[in-house]
Amino acid sequence: MKFKETKKVLITGGRGFVGTNLSYYLKKNGIDFSFLSIRADTKLDSSVLNGYQTIVHLSGKAHDLKKSSLYQEYYEANFSTTKKLFDVFVRSDASKFVFISSVKAVSDNPGNIIMTEDHFPDPVTDYGKTKLLAEKYVLSQPITNDKRCYILRPCMIHGPGNKGNLNLLYKMAVTGLPFPLGAFDNQRSFLTVENLCFVICQLITRDIASGIYNIADETPLSITRLMEIISEETAKPSRILHVNKKIILLLARLGDILHFPFNSERLKKLTENYVISSDKLTEALKCKLPVSAEDGLRNTIKSFAHDL
Repeated sequence: MKFKETKKVLITGGRGFVGTNLSYYLKKNGIDFSFLSIRADTKLDSSVLNGYQTIVHLSGKAHDLKKSSLYQEYYEANFSTTKKLFDVFVRSDASKFVFISSVKAVSDNPGNIIMTEDHFPDPVTDYGKTKLLAEKYVLSQPITNDKRCYILRPCMIHGPGNKGNLNLLYKMAVTGLPFPLGAFDNQRSFLTVENLCFVICQLITRDIASGIYNIADETPLSITRLMEIISEETAKPSRILHVNKKIILLLARLGDILHFPFNSERLKKLTENYVISSDKLTEALKCKLPVSAEDGLRNTIKSFAHDL
């Protein structure tokens, strides 16, 4: 289904993983768009937004697993660029601003609770802290009644072109390596990039109330179920081992020291409980997200086969 005709969309960070998928989705649905490259030292005035109805701000600095980045780098990429762009938006004729923040702006470890938009923000990483700073700035600025501002907090995004943890698990499965994390019984929310693109298109084409919205696929999954899905899609036998957790933690710490792909940060992402509620978003949209968690993961896994 084509979305209704709308003015052009301006996208920052359009060459990244999400931007590439979003541009394909917008083109497929007949929505005209352009890219804007922006950094902390980029000079902007309101004329740069002439002719654009919606700004989708994807640009920013993501997690650094090697922990070699400085706070200032995150501050400039995640806060300064957002401030600069939003200031121009406020003065322009553009009517919608979509800021892609992160659930990490709220918490790195929500534990066993289901995280909603009311969760008190307490980020611990430079990434999360600077995303939260950007959120607070956007919310603190007065805008006219004819403008809309959306802050989206996605959880772990995956899809075609994704090179993160799912790709690593996929490679383990196709090479026949056993999966040693069966002892971890967790629940984790995922976000199919197609669902994110769907939501952004809805915000572009409909009059949805301004606000902060968490976004995740409807159903959380365990790491064991994820490996079962990968095995089903690759037609490889599921070799899930229940190795003692203390041994796994020791190996992860060794990975920290030796800079292996498997380290404490990656182990945490794979095995922690991190469940996000998207109820506020689906109620505002008055519809569910189009792709189920399992179908989205299957689509991502199939895309990995084409990349090998």
